[in-house]
Amino acid sequence: MKNTYILLARCKDKVGVTSLITTLIAKHNANILHLDHFTEYDNSQDENGKLFLRLEFEEVAELKTSLEFTLNQNNIQFELFDSNVKTKVALFVSKEDHAFNEVLLRVQRGELPAEIVCVVSNHETNKHFAESLSIPFYFVPNNKDKHEVETDTLNICSKHEVDLIVLAKYMQILTDYFVSHYPNQIINIHHSFLPSFIGANPYKQAWERGVKLVGATSHYVTSDLDEGPIIEQDVTRINHRYSVQDLRKIGRHIESTVLAQAVEYHVQHKIIVNDGNKTIVFN
Repeated sequence: MKNTYILLARCKDKVGVTSLITTLIAKHNANILHLDHFTEYDNSQDENGKLFLRLEFEEVAELKTSLEFTLNQNNIQFELFDSNVKTKVALFVSKEDHAFNEVLLRVQRGELPAEIVCVVSNHETNKHFAESLSIPFYFVPNNKDKHEVETDTLNICSKHEVDLIVLAKYMQILTDYFVSHYPNQIINIHHSFLPSFIGANPYKQAWERGVKLVGATSHYVTSDLDEGPIIEQDVTRINHRYSVQDLRKIGRHIESTVLAQAVEYHVQHKIIVNDGNKTIVFN
């Protein structure tokens, strides 16, 4: 099978956009393997709507240049990816290992088109996991100025040419300075009790209130804490028979799968961030 390109595109919805792209691909004798599109209408502001497209098609000579020129000429915003190029991922972790290992092992099994190029942590608890797979591990403690810590961390990411940062239960708040270096390239995971149960021991707080659902949310990190564009969510129904330990166990499982799924969507180039606050996920 030939290598492929993946195109993510968005523009004002109008007749002929999809045909324009597919006709050009056909002229270069490239086969389209996947095509998905979605039109979003906001009747209060835009009666024409917005068009979002994802196409995967065979890589052939001169097609990339021709396609980029045509899309620019027609005011179509786009990103074009070579499926043969793996996303370089930095895993950030603190003490808990469940979400960290879920992503790590899925990549190592070849289930995700990504490469873990480094692990960054403010604890050395999970160092042995990285070392067992010969992945560079960086211990960056929070015992100095926040800006200095983040500068050191950014230098590590730059050294490894990181494309995506995954916060796998990394229990540190990133500043706007840090986030600005990786717009829509940092994915976080947290329990879905927010905003009701904040701070320490949320599962105990939830148990004391008798919650009936345990869930997790994965999202892109923005300057607004835990309010970035949501990528993936899941919940499991529980009842009064569940202990605090049961809730934590279920929570770890959901957090792990939701984070890994969000990472998968990102590295497979299935996400378009719309207007900076929500996502279109071609799943």
